[in-house]
Amino acid sequence: EPFVPHDTEYYVAIRSQRCCDEVLFSLEGGINIEDNWDRVIRLEAPVDVEAGDIRFTRRLPRELGPARRKVGKFISELYRFYARLGFSYLEINPFALTDDEGCVPLDAVARFDDTSLFQNDKFWETLVFPEPFGQRLAPEEQHIRELDEGTGASLKLTLLNPQGRIWTMVAGGGASVIFADTVADLGFADELANYGEYSGDPNAELTQKYAETILDLMTREKDPRGKVLLIGGGIANFTDVAVTFRGIIAALKKYRDRLIEHNVRIFVRRGGPNYKEGLENMRALGNELGLPIAVHGPETHMTRIVATALGGEV
Repeated sequence: EPFVPHDTEYYVAIRSQRCCDEVLFSLEGGINIEDNWDRVIRLEAPVDVEAGDIRFTRRLPRELGPARRKVGKFISELYRFYARLGFSYLEINPFALTDDEGCVPLDAVARFDDTSLFQNDKFWETLVFPEPFGQRLAPEEQHIRELDEGTGASLKLTLLNPQGRIWTMVAGGGASVIFADTVADLGFADELANYGEYSGDPNAELTQKYAETILDLMTREKDPRGKVLLIGGGIANFTDVAVTFRGIIAALKKYRDRLIEHNVRIFVRRGGPNYKEGLENMRALGNELGLPIAVHGPETHMTRIVATALGGEV
């Protein structure tokens, strides 16, 4: 960046807390900010107030003098920018005041919330999030990630062992942990093929695409013992079970022949809005397609159907 002549350096940062966003400001910015941390003031921005309606000028130190209004407007606009573009942390240290350009950032660091990509991709454009710990995604994992990024619902898929015979199609992050842990507790961890979840009330089309990806993966290689598909979840708060099951049912119909060829046994457990309709449709599907589908409602514990499935009972 070009050199900006200045006499005073200021500090500003915004970070997201559980109950509010917090704006930090100091008259003592620059490389010595840590030594002057006791001079940093904290300004809360309530999450239930529109970012553009929050004004900071009156809460800034009077030592700013005539620059107080200019700095206050800068921080207000900066916070609106922060809230709109999905930041979780933004620090400008330092920024300077000039007669021509006003507040000029001289150095900055930022952290974004990648779960808001579906809202902000048009603003972020070429922003790329690195894979954790050098992880390389399989094409199918990348496909599900792209579906996830285009919706406010949640679609997750991690391949553990593509040759495994136990596959899961689970609704909800908590339920996915219970199913995976139960499989492991019963001594079948090495045969668990995938880990993931769908949640946040995805529509039937999205759920169908998610289900088709899993069904395609599990019917590529045969296992002489056959395979197990666990379609489960807890008791949903707002996800429409009938709608999501409509998507899963469409995928199962599409893959009927391959499921029969690979001797796939299906175990279902679900509760929540319209779950009775969803379960009844799933029972009817088993009769229609000639597939072994065991269907359970919330009266059956999630761990029970895993034990039943791995014990060979339908």
